[in-house]
Amino acid sequence: MTSAEFVRPFPAMTPAQRYHLDVFGYVVIENTLSADEVGRLHEGMQRLKRDLLAADEGEYVRGCRLGANHPHHRHFAHILEADEAIYDYLTHPRLVGLVEELVGGTVRLEESEAVINTRAAETKWDGRYGFHTGTRPDIGTYTENGLYHCTFVKTLTNLTELGPDDGGTVCIAGSHKIKASREEIIDCAYEDRSLIHQVVAPAGSTLLFGEALIHATGHLTSDRERVIVIGGYTPTMFQAWNGQEPSAGFVEAQVQPQHRALISGSDKWQWQQRHRSLGTPAAD
Repeated sequence: MTSAEFVRPFPAMTPAQRYHLDVFGYVVIENTLSADEVGRLHEGMQRLKRDLLAADEGEYVRGCRLGANHPHHRHFAHILEADEAIYDYLTHPRLVGLVEELVGGTVRLEESEAVINTRAAETKWDGRYGFHTGTRPDIGTYTENGLYHCTFVKTLTNLTELGPDDGGTVCIAGSHKIKASREEIIDCAYEDRSLIHQVVAPAGSTLLFGEALIHATGHLTSDRERVIVIGGYTPTMFQAWNGQEPSAGFVEAQVQPQHRALISGSDKWQWQQRHRSLGTPAAD
């Protein structure tokens, strides 16, 4: 985007999409990215993977490091500065609009990550997931106009098709509002597995959720590689995750003026709140 103005849609979700998010704690919005955008991002991630694997262990490549490096699972931490296509994803007006609707106001980039994984070596799966959260109901959530909001929001966009066997993200539906212990909620989900929802979506689709939702990586059993890119966002006055602050040189030389506050968090306490009502149609 070259315009000096950073225009995001509001509301970014249809009423039905917004209702789905409030009820279940997440919504999958298909085809948020075009085929060309998916292709550029996928190429950028494969290039980053090759460069990191060729580097010395623990070495940074264009600001990114491998948070996990296993033959079947690689986690990439702070991908923001690694490729122009990744920057374009993290500043995508529609995706930022989706995030701002769930946060309830303007946001800053809190973290940028990616995961590339394949089927693990043949071992018997115990049927359990690595469920986790980034915040909790009431601590990181609030209600306005009768709708749920969260101050720590993620976009997970799959760059490869996710079928039932492709290890799409799983979550415990409704857990974003339940103020019981996480362990008790997880026990309930294993007792009634219909509570565990899994993402199945075409490439270029985005899972939007607040980090009060209990979620995990799905169990991959197909022969296909799964590639997802992740943006984490918070209100402007919050801090970035440890090790996720953009470098000063990158902000100065590479960040476009209209994205400066989004990337650097420079608006700080000048947070601009904005809240929809459920029935408001999505913006064009």
